[in-house]
Amino acid sequence: MSRHARFAKWVVSSALKAAGQAQTIAELRAAQAVLLPAVHGLTMAQTGAAIGLSRASVGRLQQQSRKPKARGKPREVKAGWGGRRRSHLTWEEEVTFLQPWLEQARSAGLVVLSPVRAALAQQLGRPVKASVVWRLMGRHGWRKVAPDTRHPKGDPVAQEAWKKNSRRWWPGSSASSAPRGSACG
Repeated sequence: MSRHARFAKWVVSSALKAAGQAQTIAELRAAQAVLLPAVHGLTMAQTGAAIGLSRASVGRLQQQSRKPKARGKPREVKAGWGGRRRSHLTWEEEVTFLQPWLEQARSAGLVVLSPVRAALAQQLGRPVKASVVWRLMGRHGWRKVAPDTRHPKGDPVAQEAWKKNSRRWWPGSSASSAPRGSACG
């Protein structure tokens, strides 16, 4: 069984005050992340289910409410924890970078990855992997066109003839070549 959360009196009173003055749903959830366990004895998982957040998010909100700078005043809530912190280019720079390739795709019908990768490496001033370019293109709605389902040099007649004459289907062939669970004898 997990431990029950313990909150200082000033944290609970600050959360009560913040809940009364909440202007956004994020501010209300931050106050509820403290009040539900402190007043009603809910676990972090139950609190998260009640306010629509994950257990980890409840813990982060509780931790931020315990910081001394929150004492005596309503706590400021961050807009979010996500975001693109390690991007090579901003969204606008990516749109600008892909613009010439978009024109080429409209006229030719496709874009080859290697020139895009070389141009991106030149703009960034360092080499980039192909996966970086694929993710860049995927963020902007581009997709990899799937190859054909058959080999261009494949011969369907020869393949069918091989299937009919392969050793696997001969009577009395070894058990190792027969499919498992088959009734071949």
